[in-house]
Amino acid sequence: MKLTGNTVFITGGGSGIGRGLAEALHKLGNQVIISGRRAERLQATIDANPGMRAVSLDITDPADIKAVAAKLIAEYPALNVLINNAGIMLPDGAHGPVDDELLRATVETNLLGPIRMTSALIEHLKTRDGAVVANVTSVLGFVPMAIAAVYSATKAALHSYTLSQRYLLRDSKVSFVEIAPPWVRTELMNSSEEERAMPLEEFIAGAIEQLGTDANEILVGPAVSMRANPGPGEHAWVNEFNDTVTIG
Repeated sequence: MKLTGNTVFITGGGSGIGRGLAEALHKLGNQVIISGRRAERLQATIDANPGMRAVSLDITDPADIKAVAAKLIAEYPALNVLINNAGIMLPDGAHGPVDDELLRATVETNLLGPIRMTSALIEHLKTRDGAVVANVTSVLGFVPMAIAAVYSATKAALHSYTLSQRYLLRDSKVSFVEIAPPWVRTELMNSSEEERAMPLEEFIAGAIEQLGTDANEILVGPAVSMRANPGPGEHAWVNEFNDTVTIG
């Protein structure tokens, strides 16, 4: 995708990878609009980045998604890039009964949210030159973390959905990009100071560099080898990964 002159909407843009992408794209000369549910995070982000805009959005609420999509199209008709980044990650205990509230929140945020958000904007995006939908998945969609089985499953599902979207819209103006981060130092699973995780700034720099190419999958650092794992022999690495990884 081109890296400047876009109008970009990013869900979950007030912290972590979403904020990192928003700030990097803002500095490159794009009009960036971020969304989220935590007003204080959104305000802090736009205060630190004059010219950036924000809109409140509950990504689990279909009516709110439709209303925000209509507002974006009306106020930012040049909108041509959607980055579906909002997500939650919680340990879910799939070895026993999974809490239904956790299950619903995770699926609605990580899978139904991106599907609904794209659905609400896709007809508009089809009219825009250089249109891009970027879905933020995770390497855990390829090598699942057993203690976050539902999260991992939603990211695997979003990967699959992205492949279908890319195929169905292959002759349109809309390109589909998947950003599959490795373990990055963010608030997810209390990883902000985790030394084994990739520094957020390092990940963002690598992701932006690849976004400026024709790549349809953005894989930075350890994500490359984890992406290559699925196949007949994948169980060995999945077992080894889950034997060794712990979140403190």
